[in-house]
Amino acid sequence: MSGHATAAVAVGSLPELTPARAVGSWQLDVPALILIALLGGLYGWGVLRVRRAGGTWSPGRTLAFTLLGLGGLAVATMSSLAVYDHVLFWPAAVQNVLLDLITPLGLALGDPLRLAIEALPGEGAGRVRRTMSGRVVRLLTFPLVSTALVLGTELTVYFTPYFATALRVGWLHELLYLHLLVTGCLFVVPVLTREEALPRWCSHPVRAALVFLDSVIDAVPGLVVMTHGTLIAGAWYLHHAPAWSPDVRHDQQIGGGAMLSIAELVALPFLLAILVQWARAERVQSAALDRRLDRDLTPVVSPVSAPGRAAAPSEAAEAVRVRPWWETEQNEVAARIRRQHGED
Repeated sequence: MSGHATAAVAVGSLPELTPARAVGSWQLDVPALILIALLGGLYGWGVLRVRRAGGTWSPGRTLAFTLLGLGGLAVATMSSLAVYDHVLFWPAAVQNVLLDLITPLGLALGDPLRLAIEALPGEGAGRVRRTMSGRVVRLLTFPLVSTALVLGTELTVYFTPYFATALRVGWLHELLYLHLLVTGCLFVVPVLTREEALPRWCSHPVRAALVFLDSVIDAVPGLVVMTHGTLIAGAWYLHHAPAWSPDVRHDQQIGGGAMLSIAELVALPFLLAILVQWARAERVQSAALDRRLDRDLTPVVSPVSAPGRAAAPSEAAEAVRVRPWWETEQNEVAARIRRQHGED
């Protein structure tokens, strides 16, 4: 917290949190600001390099990275949520959901991994790919592992001394921010990137199923917080609650409900992003198949036919009898076409 906000909390003199103050109350968080400037600067540099090299980069991706990703990080760490998170539980709960769900979604929609590979020279892109394929990263981003990390982080934050201690210790509070952000990114970024960051069996239908499963799991912390009989960081909030605040237990129920609602709302755009990627991948594959079919179905003229001479019936039959590639190759695409021809 800023020095002003900290002093206000110490004497319990923060003004009542009205809608106007919720919009207009801000404070400076230097570590968060440095991180925002670093991520934004690197992303902008990458976009500039791609365009100077003659490539293109979607403005929509840049907008998602900037507004939803970096903007979500700024709101979580410097808005009224951060100003009031030491006197009310529910702003801290919303703050944490922003950091481990919404901000990672915005960053992932910007696809920084693909941008880094397109912007960096050959050796730099190779290092990024080697890092992504390293054992540690592969383990941490493996779908079920990353989901368990997000759930485990949320439960650890609220049901161990971690959160209560972070309210007292400034550097630990900053580490909590980073912890939530990183664990959220470990799940979301590999699922949405166009790079091969997940095992091959994670096709788009599998990813959609994983996102649905994750939305169910993300509801657990909110439900537990909302119905938990013991106050979370109760000693702190009982001591620092201002006179205008709701009952501390009711405050915790509001926070749990907010966590649950936001988690379920985020699941819809996350799932839609997967479905859009799936549709695009199908269109690209269908276009490639159409081009290959057009090429392979072109009649083959027998080399023994002289120019200007009509081919004999036997020669014409030989030209038509050239077998297309899907009848001879053994792969998934060829098998799919053979099945379609069989049905026809």
